[in-house]
Amino acid sequence: MLLKHRCCLCRAGELSVAELETLMTVVANPWMYKFPKWFLNRQKDYKDGKYSQVVSNQLDMKLRDDLEHLKKIRNHRGLHHYWGLRVRGQHTKTTVRKGKTVGVSKKR
Repeated sequence: MLLKHRCCLCRAGELSVAELETLMTVVANPWMYKFPKWFLNRQKDYKDGKYSQVVSNQLDMKLRDDLEHLKKIRNHRGLHHYWGLRVRGQHTKTTVRKGKTVGVSKKR
């Protein structure tokens, strides 16, 4: 992101006030600097269908809203979030077991 906008490459504490302002402007409005849509962190919002760049508290709020939406429409991913299971297709036969399913019982 910085290379495309041609900011100086240095540590965060070494930025001048002007460089910091330009960096904040680029992060807040990446479409003004011709960043592609796929580079933004909020693609095709389910409510309005827009592409956007969200930061800090807005990002947490959007993530929480997305999970609530998935739970509300009874989506597979939403239900797994609700039940506290793995969401991204991992195997759960032998991992993430709690309660009675843990361990092997001996035959007597």
